[in-house]
Amino acid sequence: MYFIYPNQAFPPVDFADEDGLLAVGRDLSPERLKEAYYKGIFPWYNEGQPVLWWSPDPRMVLFPEKLKIAKSMRPFLNQEKFQVTFNQQFERVIENCGNVDRKGQDGTWITQDIKKNYLQLFLEGMAFSTEVWDGANLVGGLYGIYLRDKNVFCGESMFSTASNASKFGFIKLVQKLKQEGVKLLDCQIYTSHLESLGAEEIPRNEFLEYLK
Repeated sequence: MYFIYPNQAFPPVDFADEDGLLAVGRDLSPERLKEAYYKGIFPWYNEGQPVLWWSPDPRMVLFPEKLKIAKSMRPFLNQEKFQVTFNQQFERVIENCGNVDRKGQDGTWITQDIKKNYLQLFLEGMAFSTEVWDGANLVGGLYGIYLRDKNVFCGESMFSTASNASKFGFIKLVQKLKQEGVKLLDCQIYTSHLESLGAEEIPRNEFLEYLK
């Protein structure tokens, strides 16, 4: 694990430890975030900690053509149970993601610095949000980084206040990205929820090929 100073490049991702932790720093500027995502690195830390940068091996990803839609979700989709928009309420989505109580996590990693700098990336057209609505109520959503020139979408976080809302939004997002030619969604680390949607683990080196 390495400490990186402002204007200092990340070390090679092969230097990450067995958990995927690569570096520690204080710089969370939009420029640093851009550098990170194009190198297969992402920030993940708790409030009060320095910025921790990760590049795990293996990497959890979803190939759009392998999306799994459970039978239980088909009535929601067929009946258009929810409405979905894109990039209409980025600030509300990231705020709600930061308020989610997640098992095994002490507080939230979506700090004020995260919100501020990802909002700047949104204004630059790089960060992307999906909103799920039940009428006029925002009941779910997710956000991430869209590397359009690489045809890669890097998912960051999602939230839901209604049953199946975030899953509904995720499915709609994947379908949209597939139509736009996206080859891979970066899901970062393994969860059984993501696996149920068709995500799988691949070697980090294979993942990095998509960013070249």
